[in-house]
Amino acid sequence: MRIFITGASGFVGGAAARHFAKSHDVVAMSRSEKSDETIKALGVTPVRCALGEVTTEHLKDVDVIIHAAAKVEEWGPWADYWKLNVGGTTQLLETAKAAGVKTFIHIGTEASMFYGQSMRNIDETLPLALRSPYPYSRTKAHAEQAVLAANDENFRTISVRPRMIWGPGDKTILPVVLEMIEKGRFMWVDGGKALTSTTHIDNLVHGIDLAIARGKGGEAYFITDEGTRSLREFFTALTATTGVTPPDKEMPGWLAGLLARIMEGIWRGLSLKSTPPLTRFAADMMRREGTINIAKARRELGYAPVISVEDGLAALSA
Repeated sequence: MRIFITGASGFVGGAAARHFAKSHDVVAMSRSEKSDETIKALGVTPVRCALGEVTTEHLKDVDVIIHAAAKVEEWGPWADYWKLNVGGTTQLLETAKAAGVKTFIHIGTEASMFYGQSMRNIDETLPLALRSPYPYSRTKAHAEQAVLAANDENFRTISVRPRMIWGPGDKTILPVVLEMIEKGRFMWVDGGKALTSTTHIDNLVHGIDLAIARGKGGEAYFITDEGTRSLREFFTALTATTGVTPPDKEMPGWLAGLLARIMEGIWRGLSLKSTPPLTRFAADMMRREGTINIAKARRELGYAPVISVEDGLAALSA
């Protein structure tokens, strides 16, 4: 099977590339010489192209696309999110159909349902937040909507939705928390009591594998670790793998939300290009529950986590 992966120089795409390269012919989108080297080190062939500019020639003889590339930063111009997350996805879908690709796996997110509310034991029946106030959430929602709508008898499209991806190679959770602690900016919002589901990268890759083998076209599947934990419990255990203990400083959730909105207003008013110390998306995510029901993936894909949170943490500490 020939697999084309976007985002292979990143955390999720890289892990998927490394896994599938063991038993399949894998090629990956690359936008630079630096990305070429990263991708080659995974045992994968780089293909020079970019989101929004993929041609049928780039997808020649491809059976499966794993679309992991996206703008995931918590701050930036709305137009950038729309161009990459929605425009890039829809252009890739159209080209994939024209090239005769059979299966399209979209790496989604529970954030595509998030508009600021608590998400308690949610499943795939929860509607996409197509009018979310957060650019990442809204554009990932529209991207997934396009992916699932493109499904037909000759083109199987599936969205795999993880929550809070972590593990070896993580570039977005542990490094960010450690940087905040180092700079003295880390605080527990509402004491870190909000419950969360998490997804170890090995479990996500296993879920992608199962979606390719067994997933139903036009469907989304949540993939997470077993069980739930408070944010305080999880982040404390995660940072402990590096020998770091988070401070005990706390901030009420309502105050975090207010400060984030004030900071964003200042940054927009002054046209500052840096990211505010606190954004609405980060503040609201930290104070709202985010727990996931994975019964559908268990039932339809035969999914079960291949690594426990405890074993994943132990491996990071080794």
